[in-house]
Amino acid sequence: MPSLVRRRLLAACALSACGLAHVRHAHAASDKATVALVMKSLGDPFVASMIDGARNYQRHYASQLDLTTNGTLTDNDVAGQIHIVETFIDAKVNAIVIAPADSKALLPVTAKAIAAGIIVIAIDNSFDEAAQDAARITIPFVGPDSRRGAKLAGAYLASKLKAGDEVGIIEGPPNDRNAQQRTLGFREAMNAADMRIADTDSGDWTAASGKASALQMLYAHPDLRGLLCANDNIAMGAIEAIRIAGKKGRVLVTGYNNIDAVQPMLDDGRLLATVEQFGARQAVFGVDVAVKALVEKRRQRDLSPYMETPVQLVTKGAAKGFRLGAS
Repeated sequence: MPSLVRRRLLAACALSACGLAHVRHAHAASDKATVALVMKSLGDPFVASMIDGARNYQRHYASQLDLTTNGTLTDNDVAGQIHIVETFIDAKVNAIVIAPADSKALLPVTAKAIAAGIIVIAIDNSFDEAAQDAARITIPFVGPDSRRGAKLAGAYLASKLKAGDEVGIIEGPPNDRNAQQRTLGFREAMNAADMRIADTDSGDWTAASGKASALQMLYAHPDLRGLLCANDNIAMGAIEAIRIAGKKGRVLVTGYNNIDAVQPMLDDGRLLATVEQFGARQAVFGVDVAVKALVEKRRQRDLSPYMETPVQLVTKGAAKGFRLGAS
């Protein structure tokens, strides 16, 4: 794959300046662009915000764009996502925008979609680069640098601790590229601050897994001072584990995604920080890139491989300005 071409998509981009503004001239009212949005767990509030953003975008251009959304029951339902993509291939949609549950396992079915002439764009979680090279395809990623976001959270946690303090990392699923990148970012921040990573465990993006992992770490490492969590659901589970272990105020927790449910925890200090990655806008940008490619009649191989969207550290006092789904 060619080296990544980084093009930052500014959060302040107005809808009228996006690809659908060109659709009015490129499509007759009866000739709509058909785009399918394929997501992970529909019960995840971050996923819900992305879908809401995309639907709001479509409502502005309902006469030019047909948008169909679908997702799975759980975040790691690879088979479910494969089935959804197969359905959209059969439906002959023009483009598929997908947040892949697995960076490698979803590649064969998306390659099938590309072979059928469907534009495919990844959001939230990028496809594995080596797997793309092996398949001789490029699937553009429109989304944030998860590693950079995790480094922001890790550096802020380190600023509240001292060199040598013990911390734990609770990851997302090991087959998820986002989870991998966030772990790398956490590790880089901890190493730079001379923190000791006492333990690492994988979760499944849920509060239950975060609670289980955190309880194990807290009892195995009584001197633990911080927990770096791969998303806010995991962080909420870790916070509950801290309460159960009687260590409230003694162990600092960071999350990722800035969902509404963690706002009270930021306000009262149970959560030290989280990372906003502007999910609603991210979905809008992904759909827009797909539509622009259709309007310009561009082929999959001609698309830029990486279009970076913003991340921002959120701490107490700043949280309300970056509520999930804000436009």
